[in-house]
Amino acid sequence: MSFHKKLSDKIVSKDQLNTLLQEWNNQSQQIVFTNGCFDILHRGHVEYLCHARDLGDKLILGLNTDASVKRLGKSPERPINSEETRATILAALECIDAIILFDEDTPYDLIHFVQPDVLVKGNDYKAEDIVGYDIVNAKGGKVITIQLVDGFSTTKLIEKMKG
Repeated sequence: MSFHKKLSDKIVSKDQLNTLLQEWNNQSQQIVFTNGCFDILHRGHVEYLCHARDLGDKLILGLNTDASVKRLGKSPERPINSEETRATILAALECIDAIILFDEDTPYDLIHFVQPDVLVKGNDYKAEDIVGYDIVNAKGGKVITIQLVDGFSTTKLIEKMKG
C-alpha cells in the first residue's frame, strides 16, 4: 500500500466514519473528538492534537471545509491551504485516526453523530461554552480544554510572513 493511500484512508465520509465508530465501540475504544480549521499546521497544532489523542484510544478530527472557514470571518484570504491539502497534511500525523470534513458553521451535528467519550478544545474556551458540551455531558463523557502552546497561531504566522 502506498503512503498516499494510507493518508487518504484516514479522510473519511460519514458512512465510513459510522463503520469505524461501530468497530471502535465494539472494541470499547475511548473516542476523542476535536475540530478546527488547522489552516497552516504549526507546532501548537501538533502538540494540541497529540495531547488530545492521549486522552483516549481513537482521535477523530472534524475539519472545517473551505466554505465554513470563510464563514468564520478570520480574514478574506483564509483558508490559505485548501481543505484537501489541510486534510492530507493532518492525515500524516500518527495521532489522528480519522478526519471528517464538515461544512456547517459549527460541528454540533457531527458531534451528535460521533457521540464521543471525550470532547477537546483549546483552553481559549470554557468547557461549558464548547459546542457539543451538552451532548457529551449528557452521555457522561468528558469535555476537556488543553493548554495552548504560547506564541503559536496561524494568524501570527501569516502576520510574520507579511512582514
